[in-house]
Amino acid sequence: MTVTWTDERVELLKKLWADGLSASQIAAELGGITRNAVIGKVHRLGLSGRAKSPSSASQRPRKARQSHMMRVARPSMRGNTALAYAYDVDVDAEPEPIENIIPMGQRRTLLELSEDTCRWPIGDPSTQDFFFCGGKPIASLPYCSYHSRVAYQPPAARRDRRPSR
Repeated sequence: MTVTWTDERVELLKKLWADGLSASQIAAELGGITRNAVIGKVHRLGLSGRAKSPSSASQRPRKARQSHMMRVARPSMRGNTALAYAYDVDVDAEPEPIENIIPMGQRRTLLELSEDTCRWPIGDPSTQDFFFCGGKPIASLPYCSYHSRVAYQPPAARRDRRPSR
């Protein structure tokens, strides 16, 4: 559909545009023309963008923050941070003692595991010394009470164990 732009229609377009009507409103006023045709003609005529109406120029009031919302601090460092922090390591420090010693009679191989044994792996699977805990598991969990505390830590406890920067 070709739109014929007569001098009268162009003048009316300019007047309506200057009055702040939208392209859709101008198209309806002119009749037999689409909103896109109005926009195209405005651009071809080089008509300046209109000033915003007073209602849209003023800022809307912001909603008050909910009291239950908490802003979380973001780390200031971005990008690849693999080598960003150097941690102090005390080489001469003695290793911490093992907190949970598993008796020889309680230890299980993979083939000896059942629903009634703790399935926490201990050691390196590629060595002969590898075994599973074999203790009495907590109901509906695969681990004994000690290994359940290690495996199922609350998020705050995991955060506390991170090295300080």
